[in-house]
Amino acid sequence: MRSYDEYCAIAKSLDVVGDRWTLLIVRELALRGGCRYTDLRNGLPGIASNLLAERLRELEHAGVIAREDAPPPIATTLFRLTARGEQLRPVLEDLIRWGLPLMTEQKPGDAVRSHWLVWALELMLTDRRPDASPVTVELQAGDEPIVIETRDGTIHTRLGRADSADATLTGPPRPILGLLLGLIQPGDAKANGIDYQGDPAILDRIGAETTPPPS
Repeated sequence: MRSYDEYCAIAKSLDVVGDRWTLLIVRELALRGGCRYTDLRNGLPGIASNLLAERLRELEHAGVIAREDAPPPIATTLFRLTARGEQLRPVLEDLIRWGLPLMTEQKPGDAVRSHWLVWALELMLTDRRPDASPVTVELQAGDEPIVIETRDGTIHTRLGRADSADATLTGPPRPILGLLLGLIQPGDAKANGIDYQGDPAILDRIGAETTPPPS
């Protein structure tokens, strides 16, 4: 691990988490909890196996992650964030908010994992009618379905299927994200490859508190 050799809190933080892939490893553990090595490989398409092993050793040495032996039937090593590692959650949340306007662009080769979108949606969406009855929306926009639920005036997101969805959106992840965040109007959904099933009023209720500015 290279150092900036500066007596500065930002520089010293980057000495620990500033290398390529490091914060994305933290992202996976923050989103998914304890992960096997193979789970991390699947959630980090493109990382070389030896580089992942090196980054894990560095993070463990820095006290950001810890490894533990999972009980049977898993019986393998799990990696988890330590209390020190959990303190990086607000940092990741601020990066999500800052980086969301950049997601108006998607390169053809960009990998997509549904669990990456779950956190961003929960942070950015709001229930505009918190006193109304709860609603459930299912998104089919990646490798796994995503469920958006309103409960007690708060947005909750998770991977999986809804038992009884009030609305379903199917299509590519970029336009669906744009629709939910107000960057694409409901009338333009079909033209952007989105199939919407359900009450159109739900899209007026679940949306971004503020529309992200253009990148």
